[in-house]
Amino acid sequence: MLTLSVEKRDTAGTGAPALLRSGSIPAVVYGAHHESTPITISASAFGKVLREAGEATIISLEGLGAALPTLIHEVDLDPLTSLPRHVDFYAVTKGGKVEVAIPVVFIGVSPAVEPGANHVKVLYELEVEADPMSLPHNIEVDISVLVALGNKIHASDVKLPAGITLVTVPEEVVALVQEVVEEKEEEVAPADLGAIEVEKKGKEETEGDVPATAEEKK
Repeated sequence: MLTLSVEKRDTAGTGAPALLRSGSIPAVVYGAHHESTPITISASAFGKVLREAGEATIISLEGLGAALPTLIHEVDLDPLTSLPRHVDFYAVTKGGKVEVAIPVVFIGVSPAVEPGANHVKVLYELEVEADPMSLPHNIEVDISVLVALGNKIHASDVKLPAGITLVTVPEEVVALVQEVVEEKEEEVAPADLGAIEVEKKGKEETEGDVPATAEEKK
């Protein structure tokens, strides 16, 4: 289990901009059996944990008394820097159930993938329900079962670890093999230069036939 040191935050104290400039991130932890608590976390430490854990791995918060198991519930990113500027942690209860999105990792090689056929990855995560203490870091999907053009792997075909219940619609396609359709370039007919010359000549003759004005006749 990953751990992360936190400190209780005084909401009447240092503001979020100042915290971010100092290398910290304002955050909050809450849950069904945990009162909402403002906290502060190290930006560098959180970045490392986020890369390793994602949003489906238990993170133990230390610094609030007894270690508190949590899940990353939401990360608010700065639109300009894409760096975290606020984090929500959800305090979980052992024996309870949570719904989370688990990343999908594709393994194996599809023998159906050859010139004229492509392996298409449709879903990159599956929604599941489980005891938070038994959540897998990812779910492996073996694409070697895709042996022919048109084969599909549905969410219901994915083997889940014991104690994990699928929430994603079972009929959802996770991966498939489809035919590659080449786009045909539209042939552009060459310009008819003869017609252009005729049109131009006719225009010149018409302009030459314009009657002279009264001023020109004088």
